[in-house]
Amino acid sequence: MLLNTEINLIKTFSMLFSIGCLCSTLAHAQKIDCTQPNTSSMKKICAENFDESREKLINHYTTAFLVSDAPVHLLQDTHTLWFKRLQQCKSLDCYKQQFELRIDDLNFYTSLNQSLTSHYLKFENGQIANQAVHLQVHQLSKNSIKIEGIAYRNPNNKLETQSIPFLAYTTPDRKDQVTDNEHDCKYQFNFSKAILSVKTAQKGCERFVGVYRVYD
Repeated sequence: MLLNTEINLIKTFSMLFSIGCLCSTLAHAQKIDCTQPNTSSMKKICAENFDESREKLINHYTTAFLVSDAPVHLLQDTHTLWFKRLQQCKSLDCYKQQFELRIDDLNFYTSLNQSLTSHYLKFENGQIANQAVHLQVHQLSKNSIKIEGIAYRNPNNKLETQSIPFLAYTTPDRKDQVTDNEHDCKYQFNFSKAILSVKTAQKGCERFVGVYRVYD
């Protein structure tokens, strides 16, 4: 008959083994497949000079998965979107920048208290929008909300024009009327369970208009 200490030890080893298997499966699932690079873009991504970047990326992804309380599907979907942007690159500098930007994103997910943040990705026709837009609603305090966003553009642009930022501060009772401080655009936010609808009547502010799905 096993003693309680032996039972607890077996449980601990079983848990560690399960975590190890999960990390291995995760790393394999998110690892860039360089077994048969069959496009010009994949050949560049899989080149020897990006070996360290690819290894660093998967290590940061695994850390984010284990440490962050951000939704797993959010990590997966933003990683897929990032990989699509990576494959659009036309220069080595672009590839390098995209690796660095994704690692910064993963560090953000690892360090931020995600329990106070709701994440939204823009959807079109039931799919994540090709022109990806990511909104984050942070509950700073009982009476203060911060809304951050980023709309992605062509990764071959200059770094400062690869994305369009969004920044707004509001209160819980006014979060349906939001002003983007970055561009002085006024939006109507309609939160409805898992869906967020964003509208505006201003010209030039359409980039963030659309339907978003929450990740929880």
